[in-house]
Amino acid sequence: MLKKRLIGVVTVRDGWAVQSFGYRRYLPLGKPELLVQNLDRWGADEILVQCIDRTKAGLGPDLDVLGRISKLGIATPLIYAGGISHRADAVKVISHGADRIMLDAMLMSAPHSVEDIARDLGTQAVIAHIPTRMTEVGLVALDYRNRTERTLDQWLKTVSIDWISEVMVSDWQNEGTPGSFDERLLDITRHIKKPLLCFGGISEAAQVQRVLAHTQVVAAGVGNFLNYREHAVQTLKHQLGSNTLRAPHYEITV
Repeated sequence: MLKKRLIGVVTVRDGWAVQSFGYRRYLPLGKPELLVQNLDRWGADEILVQCIDRTKAGLGPDLDVLGRISKLGIATPLIYAGGISHRADAVKVISHGADRIMLDAMLMSAPHSVEDIARDLGTQAVIAHIPTRMTEVGLVALDYRNRTERTLDQWLKTVSIDWISEVMVSDWQNEGTPGSFDERLLDITRHIKKPLLCFGGISEAAQVQRVLAHTQVVAAGVGNFLNYREHAVQTLKHQLGSNTLRAPHYEITV
């Protein structure tokens, strides 16, 4: 049986790694490449670098940040999100060292280009991101560019996910708050039959275990809570046990 994954998430704003609280308040953490290097050393199964200010400002992908990360020679697979608006952007991101890309606004603004990207890079390289929350009318998806929401059914009518490999469902309201991921968001499995990544307020081992227990969930993303202490990844993996995640590893120093 394939082991599930623990994804270390680095949030970048204005070129700097930040601690984010619901994508509304931010505290500086330092250079993103240093956080990525730590996650690689500590044994994350995958690393997501999300540059959250690029698309809204029309800046394109942050190739400078990617360039600094690529010089590290990390072994951990790297996902990049932020500022990708067409096929050429996606190709540049991969050429600058990312292994996969995650799309959000582009799914709505240029859905026809998603197929072009998948044909060039392979479907396995493309992930869809849905910032969502549970309301009285059910699940709603957020368009963070203008802070508007649509029901998930409305969102799916305009967005094609046929050409993506996985879907990240993020609890954007609770992002940054320990142990607060709204597990009702997993109701999304009634609407989407793709493998799921979960993110936003996930920090405690017990909640990670519950989220990963869902058959359709293949990975949990953890952000701020892995960036404060050494061996945070290994500690979390030991708490979860070897039956769920790939085994942790430690650097060997001489």
